[in-house]
Amino acid sequence: MKVIVVGCTHAGTAFVTTAKKLYGDAVDITIYEKNDTISFLSCGIALHVGGIVKDPMKLFYSSPEHLFSLGATPKMRHEVLEVNPREKYVVVRNMETGETFRDHYDKLVVTTGSWPIIPNIPGVSLDGVKLSKNFYHAKEIVEASKNAQDVVIVGAGYIGVELAEAFRHNGKNVVLIDLADRILSRYLDKELSDLVEKELTENGIKLALNEKVVEFLGENGKLTHVVTDKNKYRADMAILAVGFRPNTDIFKGLLKTLDNGAIIVDKYLHTSEPDIFAAGDCAAVWFTPTESYEYIPLATNAVRMGTIVAYNLFENKVEYKGTQGTSGVKIFSYNIAATGLTHSWAQEKKLDIESVFIVENNRPEFMNTYEPVYVKLIFERTTGRVLGGQVMSKADVVESANTLSLAVANKMTVLDLAFSDFFFQPHFNKPWNFLNTAALRAVEKIHNMK
Repeated sequence: MKVIVVGCTHAGTAFVTTAKKLYGDAVDITIYEKNDTISFLSCGIALHVGGIVKDPMKLFYSSPEHLFSLGATPKMRHEVLEVNPREKYVVVRNMETGETFRDHYDKLVVTTGSWPIIPNIPGVSLDGVKLSKNFYHAKEIVEASKNAQDVVIVGAGYIGVELAEAFRHNGKNVVLIDLADRILSRYLDKELSDLVEKELTENGIKLALNEKVVEFLGENGKLTHVVTDKNKYRADMAILAVGFRPNTDIFKGLLKTLDNGAIIVDKYLHTSEPDIFAAGDCAAVWFTPTESYEYIPLATNAVRMGTIVAYNLFENKVEYKGTQGTSGVKIFSYNIAATGLTHSWAQEKKLDIESVFIVENNRPEFMNTYEPVYVKLIFERTTGRVLGGQVMSKADVVESANTLSLAVANKMTVLDLAFSDFFFQPHFNKPWNFLNTAALRAVEKIHNMK
């Protein structure tokens, strides 16, 4: 079987390594990738900027040479210009020579990933305005930051907040701008984001929330200021971190997509063309809390989806169950993780939900040390079904978000979660785990509403 893979970061790498393990020489895999690298963990850029990861090469977990050693044929610096599903071929341009040619396939695996959203703002192309996505962006940011003192970050999601912390650790003056009135608004509800905002400001980061960037100003082609609808900020460097869009322009009109271009796949990850699969950031995911297609670009989604495509290459064997969008981040002293819906997101979707927020110490108070744990639990009002949750503490309790993820995936109710069996040992927790406690509070809330 001849398989062509278009793009090769996380989903593509996972597909190729799994397919070669499963089928060996029974599959002839050719990879077309525009870059000359694969498998870069962009979530590590802030760690590199902050000096925790000294060598950015360590943020790669595979290479073209490794995929070649498995029996695949990586064609780096090759761009797929056109796909013909009817005649099952792609048109490819060698970016080094300019040569254009056709290549036929039996199965096509689309793992083209995503790209940072670049707002159409005057001055966005000035020297000093940077993106944060790939290996080369990481090198540019670190090099430019050597001569930068005033750094403005546009976008207060995970990437923006992590970079703000990294630059602050490096002694830079940092302004964090976001159009929303809260940071991390897609991941955390106000009870928790308020605490993180306080942590950021106490560590010297200026928050410019509810502000819209309207212009980048410069002199002699180099950035000097970032202008919002409310203020003007000095800037030697600005990082755009406002989100990502799927890299699917060549599939427009060929495959079924969401409005933003994310390719819709079935439960076996076939696209609307049965011999074309899609996985990773280029694809929509089945979001289990709402049972709807959403765009949630995460490396964890990508590696799962790429692996599942490999299992389903010859026949439908493994069903993609969807995702809860489980994610985590460390910001200064806080460890943070979230899964499923936030209260505010559920309200946007006009769902009939309730939520509870508790503060519980992670260990018994007779222990020599203990830390508050902040838990937000979102659940369906009528059934009590768990739809999402957030956990935050200076103690490392974020793995509990994985437990909440399973609760959401398996449609557990708050009653189920309240009386779930968790171990107790004073070094680690209390007889009632904080997830039990939050769920018990939710059960009481439902009871009092009747």
